[in-house]
Amino acid sequence: MLLKLIKQAAFNSISRHKTTVAMVDAAKRLAARAAVDEYVKNGQKVGIGSGSTIKFAVERIAERTKDESLNVVCVPTSFQARELILSSGLVLESLDTTPVLDVAIDGADEVDKDFVLIKGGGGCLTQEKIVAAVAKKFIVIADYRKDSTLLGEQYKKGIPVEVIPMARVPIKRKIESNFGGKAELRMAINKAGPVVTDNGNFILDWKFDKVHKWSEVHKEIKLMPGVVETGLFVDMTNAVFFGLEDGSVKTKLVK
Repeated sequence: MLLKLIKQAAFNSISRHKTTVAMVDAAKRLAARAAVDEYVKNGQKVGIGSGSTIKFAVERIAERTKDESLNVVCVPTSFQARELILSSGLVLESLDTTPVLDVAIDGADEVDKDFVLIKGGGGCLTQEKIVAAVAKKFIVIADYRKDSTLLGEQYKKGIPVEVIPMARVPIKRKIESNFGGKAELRMAINKAGPVVTDNGNFILDWKFDKVHKWSEVHKEIKLMPGVVETGLFVDMTNAVFFGLEDGSVKTKLVK
């Protein structure tokens, strides 16, 4: 009897997890499709972000390319984005040949009320920020879990900081001394040792313990020798599309 109850509880837990995953994916797809339909136009140069939500944006661009003869070129922010572009039959370009973009679309780990983003959960923060910075419009797509009033309300993994490997310990000590909290070297899951970015660097995840003035924090961390980039995106976003649980999309525009 006990074994039967344990099996039933495990089955119920798996079922709830599958339902949640399906709901989140549906919300991501809604946000991605709405953003692509509103902001991607014929003849544009489009930056393609990285992460779990961006595949739905690429999927929609590919659909429109087929159905509407949409003609765009795509610049990736990572190896993953590059593979998505190619596998979807879209035109791949780089910043070497296309240094100015009409629009960039990317996800976020968290968005606060002032449109400050945490990005870099997938380790591509530097390329993502470069592409966003050269785009005339930067559009964020996310599911309902990423919408917060203050950073840290929902995303608990901290702010990523990409660092030169030899500088990781001094930077960790400096961040913790200046701002509190704890900066931890991100370790890989399917390999021994730390995560290595596409640029050959390490990532520190800074788990802050209070709300800061994020523009000032970003500037100060960036000045630390050995820091490549932070996962704080401040004053960069033009619009955010949140897919909601009820099947609708909430759009927030920067005024």
